[in-house]
Amino acid sequence: MAKIIKKLQNTKKLKLSSQKWLLRQMNDEYTQKAKAEGFRSRASYKIIEIDEKFKIFKKNKIIVDLGAAPGGWSQYALSKVGENNIIAIDLLEIEKIIGVNFLQLDFFEENSHQIIINELKKIPYNKYGKCNVVMSDMAANTTGDKKTDHLRIINLVEESIELAIKILKHNGIFIAKIFQGGSSDEIIKNLKNHFLTVKYFKPKSSRKDSSETYLIAQGFNSKYEKLNAIKKSKN
Repeated sequence: MAKIIKKLQNTKKLKLSSQKWLLRQMNDEYTQKAKAEGFRSRASYKIIEIDEKFKIFKKNKIIVDLGAAPGGWSQYALSKVGENNIIAIDLLEIEKIIGVNFLQLDFFEENSHQIIINELKKIPYNKYGKCNVVMSDMAANTTGDKKTDHLRIINLVEESIELAIKILKHNGIFIAKIFQGGSSDEIIKNLKNHFLTVKYFKPKSSRKDSSETYLIAQGFNSKYEKLNAIKKSKN
């Protein structure tokens, strides 16, 4: 209780927007639940809901977690797939999670994809550097301009898809946060060229006032890659 009082006292030193954010965090059901249950963030409940709905994680499956900080998604996935099967990536450093391999990496660096593939190859019996799930809870820093912010998140999703196509095993799964808008249609079209099913899903643990939702693409089909390669060669 003393800590809460101290935080409330300190809010007077913050900007009004920051005060509102902090008070919302302190009163948020999922934030409190995460603290009580030992999760690093309320975002853990989003991936829990996604897993319960779509049955994403299974023992010994290999996971790539993009935008992993502070580690809530990796933390939950670890409990399902076991140790040393997860590669977590973020620009920010995160506190170590035993059993998770963390890469502090700029996802937009030219050689970032190869760095990730090289790490995947270090997992036993995974010499081709593939994985079963690519999941992304990445969000770009907001500018206040809705159009610009939407384009930034679209860019993150598109880059994530590009990586997923390179590293997913047959029947692999792709998960990404997105804010629905006009550009989303092109992303859906792209995903349908590579996956058997593509669905939107908004977890109950997402804030009610947030327009975020998640794309769940299942059944990555390596045969599609061969067909697409043939089509490109003919053009």
